[in-house]
Amino acid sequence: MQNDQMKSLMRGAWILSLAALIAKVLSAVYRVPFQNLVGDTGFYVYQQVYPLYGIGMTFALSGFPVFISKLIAEAREPATQAEITHRALVLMTWLGIAMFAILELGATWIARLMADVALAPIIRSVGLMFLTMPVLSTARGYFQGTFDMTKTAVSQVVEQIVRVLVILVAAWVAYKQHWDPYRMGTWAMSGAFFGGLAALLTVWWAYAKVFRHKHFAFAGFSTYLALLRRFLREGGSIALFATMLIVLQLVDSFTVTRGLAASGVEAEAAKALKGVYDRGQPLVQLGLVVATSLSATLLPGLTRNFAKGHMTSFLATARQLIHFNLSLSLAATSGLIALMPLINWLLFGDRQGTTTLRIYALSIALVAMINAYNAILQSLNRFRVTTYALFLGFIVKLLLNLPLVAAYGTEGAAIATVVSLAVILVLLYVQLPDVIRRPDPHQFELRLLIVIAGMSLPVHALAVRLPYQSRADMLSLVLATVSVGVILYVLLAALLQLYSIREVLAFPLGRRFLKFWLHLKNRKDN
Repeated sequence: MQNDQMKSLMRGAWILSLAALIAKVLSAVYRVPFQNLVGDTGFYVYQQVYPLYGIGMTFALSGFPVFISKLIAEAREPATQAEITHRALVLMTWLGIAMFAILELGATWIARLMADVALAPIIRSVGLMFLTMPVLSTARGYFQGTFDMTKTAVSQVVEQIVRVLVILVAAWVAYKQHWDPYRMGTWAMSGAFFGGLAALLTVWWAYAKVFRHKHFAFAGFSTYLALLRRFLREGGSIALFATMLIVLQLVDSFTVTRGLAASGVEAEAAKALKGVYDRGQPLVQLGLVVATSLSATLLPGLTRNFAKGHMTSFLATARQLIHFNLSLSLAATSGLIALMPLINWLLFGDRQGTTTLRIYALSIALVAMINAYNAILQSLNRFRVTTYALFLGFIVKLLLNLPLVAAYGTEGAAIATVVSLAVILVLLYVQLPDVIRRPDPHQFELRLLIVIAGMSLPVHALAVRLPYQSRADMLSLVLATVSVGVILYVLLAALLQLYSIREVLAFPLGRRFLKFWLHLKNRKDN
């Protein structure tokens, strides 16, 4: 019976992870056709307000539902679970109304802080999303807490599909009808509300079926106040790392155009430059999906091994997590930097901001390693140090952004992001147990640097030498160089024995590759 429950739980975790992966890919990919339709200024208009949506979406998608599911899983008894769900719904309703009111009433003030008062209608459009958050996050939390992950997973995918469709339709109509960028932005951002509404409909009937005939007595203000503290402390902590890059983008929304104006750039030119700078966000998102997709499978094992006191297994899993995140993120980062002029022109139609985007691409490796160290520290129940590190990183970004943008333009904003992430990374690294920070006896880092250099240098040499005349040529060139890069990485990693046998087996098709490689070696020896 317990074994069946564990299998069901693992199956649910995989479903939820797959849904999250699909949602991330959709969230990154749509920005390319969107930018092509609306141009750099239109992209600026959308991206200025996007962090407000991103933070709210992350709390509704992961932060609060995960915390609610934790409360419900702890309760066990159905009556107690229902009571907790009702209290969570009441609390989320007040939080949703408060966020809606802040964005609706404070839209003009927020837009002024962003140095563009015309953004106010778009900010109000984001506020509508928070009306769907109470029931949606509570229902997701309840179903996750009762180990029914499918409903949450379906709602996540439906939400992203509907939102992306609304955004792309708004961009297409704006392109055809020559809409003002701000009108386009208002309709595009309404996708957050329509996506939330569609997701709500996917879970509503199952949720209403459970709670339709239940009645609950008022628990008292002190009970709700205590629950609110836990929501903000524990649920907020879970969501904080998920919104790390989005919070840094929010700082950019308030400071980049203002800093460019301070350096003498005209308002319209500053908006276009900010739109070029924002091209880096979908590239980094996609790079992180590649770099961290394998590591998600290791996280449950970390917590389980530590809880059971299996420290040898815990350390082995922790080192494997670090190896995967470091190697794959460095491969994605170096490949992106080497091919950035081609990718920039292929996806966005020109080479503007290539240097800025190359600097910004360093975020992939930094965020991947931050996520790895955070997972290890949280598995050791060290939540506070990770939160402090995050806040210090945000403060560094806030202090550096304006002066660096004024001095170096959008390159300064990218540098500020990289420096702030590096501060977070160092602060987390020094908190790791000594046994994890100890130098690797197999010199993994040195071997990895050789592999990365052996992959990226030939790829860059090919990219700058092969001819092209159109976007179709560019696409063929990018696909060819990426294929060469992947082949070189795999061959060099195998020759230098970068990964252990256990790590190779964790890769998709790892077992087949290992058999093939051993077969080649045996033939060579014979």
